[in-house]
Order: sequence, then structure tokens, then C-alpha cells
Amino acid sequence: MKRAILSLAALAPLGGCINVTAPEKPIEINLNVNVKQEVVVKLQKDADDFIANNPELFPQ
Repeated sequence: MKRAILSLAALAPLGGCINVTAPEKPIEINLNVNVKQEVVVKLQKDADDFIANNPELFPQ
């Protein structure tokens, strides 16, 4: 029992040794997102709608 108390007493000062500091540089997160597919699909739909609404401009 005395051993446990002495162990805790010896470890008590170590509890305040942890320092947390903010980094000097901001954290940078790079997200490489590919939006090409969405843009192509959107443009394709817009082009199809335009051609359907103006058949005289695109004779076949």
C-alpha cells in the first residue's frame, strides 16, 4: 500500500508536463476533386435541349 502511494506521489508532478501549442503555419488540406464528369453531363444536356428547341439551326 505504501508503495502505491509513493508511486502516485512520484508521478503527480509529471501530470503538468504536457504542453499543447498551435502550429506556426496554418493547417493546409488539399482536396483534389474531379468535377469534369458533372460539367460534361450538364453541357451535354444543355446542348441536347438547345438542338431540340432549335431544329432549324441544325438540319440533318
